[in-house]
Amino acid sequence: MKHMNQNQEFRFNEVLFEHRNKEYGAYALRNESDRILTKALFVGVSLLAAISITPFAISAFKTEPVAKGPEGVIIDFMPETPDVPVTPPVTIAPVKPATAPNTKTFDSTVPTPSRDAQDNVKKDPIPDDAVAGFTNNFKGDIVAPNTHVPTTAPIGNGPAINTPPPVIQVPVDKNIIVDEGDLGVEANFNGGIDSFRNKVMNNFDASGFESENIVKTTVTFIVEMDGTISGVKANGTNADFNNEAVRTVKSISNKGKWIPAKNKKGEFVRSYFKFPISMKFDN
Repeated sequence: MKHMNQNQEFRFNEVLFEHRNKEYGAYALRNESDRILTKALFVGVSLLAAISITPFAISAFKTEPVAKGPEGVIIDFMPETPDVPVTPPVTIAPVKPATAPNTKTFDSTVPTPSRDAQDNVKKDPIPDDAVAGFTNNFKGDIVAPNTHVPTTAPIGNGPAINTPPPVIQVPVDKNIIVDEGDLGVEANFNGGIDSFRNKVMNNFDASGFESENIVKTTVTFIVEMDGTISGVKANGTNADFNNEAVRTVKSISNKGKWIPAKNKKGEFVRSYFKFPISMKFDN
């Protein structure tokens, strides 16, 4: 059948290319078309087979080698897993609630104030051996008394050391004038009170005073903590005499300072000082 088809194709080509140049390419191609198609089919099938076999060949080359032991036993090179000890499960017992001791108690709660509260309600007497609680339980167990005795530190035989308590120093208030009864040392003029009296007599200006009687006054002033004086006053009956006495005391105190008074702790404090002056002027 195949040869018949080929012969018909050959005769058709001879009739078609009669009186033509048979050396022309189309005549040769038509005569060799079967052979070219067969060759192309073979090449295509071969390429398809090669593409199909390639993945299997690659996987075959990547397989891990296996070793054979004695007598052809196959040894697999799988890594060994270490033996992990299995911990048995721990059984946890449920915690049982602690039972409260059956103690002999009386109800010590304060009742809530109510408009309908009843007075003079008869209550059972409270036993002496019951302790305070939230309910009346007079049939419970008696609570044992506290018999704990605190331990005392041993006393040595060494010498006793009496350490006086620390003295807290309270600063002196500079605004307080200390009374005479609270002073340890009174204020004094620098050089003595006699020196101050002589200075007053020598610096007193007696001109202009005429009186056959003795004129008196008392000069009062404050001796400050730094030795200066302030608040100088005179309380005599003669105003001119009082003014001259105040002027004289101020002028003398400006020239020589005073020694301030001290309290009973030995600290300098403010204090009052009184100085009486009496004079008789001859006409």
